[in-house]
Amino acid sequence: MARARRSRHDDFIEAAAQLFAERGYAGTTVDDVGNRLGVSGPAVYWHFASKEALLTEMLSDISDRLLAGGSRCVSSAVDDREALANLIGWQVQFALDHPELITVHARDLAHVPAPARQRIRLTQRLYAEQWVVALGGIAPDVPEALRRAATHAAIGLINSTPYLAATLNRTVVAGLLEQMASAALYRAIGAPAPGAGLEPDD
Repeated sequence: MARARRSRHDDFIEAAAQLFAERGYAGTTVDDVGNRLGVSGPAVYWHFASKEALLTEMLSDISDRLLAGGSRCVSSAVDDREALANLIGWQVQFALDHPELITVHARDLAHVPAPARQRIRLTQRLYAEQWVVALGGIAPDVPEALRRAATHAAIGLINSTPYLAATLNRTVVAGLLEQMASAALYRAIGAPAPGAGLEPDD
C-alpha cells in the first residue's frame, strides 16, 4: 500500500525537529526552519503562529503517538508478558526512527507553555502506566512505586539512542536495547525473564 503523502505542515515539524536537535530551541529561528526547506521564514507562519507553537505541537504529537501506539501494543497482546514485550519493541522502534524528537523532548519541553506542558506530561504518565500495569500483571506483589520507577528507567535506557554510535547496525541496536530493557525490568520486579531457565537445543 502506498504511503500517505506528507503535508507541508509535517515537513515544517520535521525540519524544526532536526534543527532543534542540532542547535537547540533557543538557537533556532523561524527563518532557519524555512531555510531548511528552501522557503522564507514567514511561510512557516501559514502553519504555526510562532516558534513556540511549532514546538508545542511537535512535542504534543510525540506523546499522543506514543500513547496510541502503547494502547495498540496492550490490546493486541494475549497476556501481560506479551504486552510488555510489545511496549518495549514499540519504544525502541520509535526511538530509532526519531532520535531527533527524543533529543528535543528531553531538552526543550520547558519551552512549551505551562498548560500544554501539563497536558504533555499527563499523556506521558498515561503511556508509562501501560508499562506499570503490565509489570503488575507479571509480578502483582511488587509495589507500584517500584514498577513505576523501573518503567521510567527502562524508557530512559531506550531513549539513549541519540547518543549511540552511528556505525552500529540498526537491527543490532534494536536487539540490544530490547534485551537490555527487558532484562532490567524483569530483574527489577524479581520475575524470570522470557526464556530464562530454558536449556539450549541439542
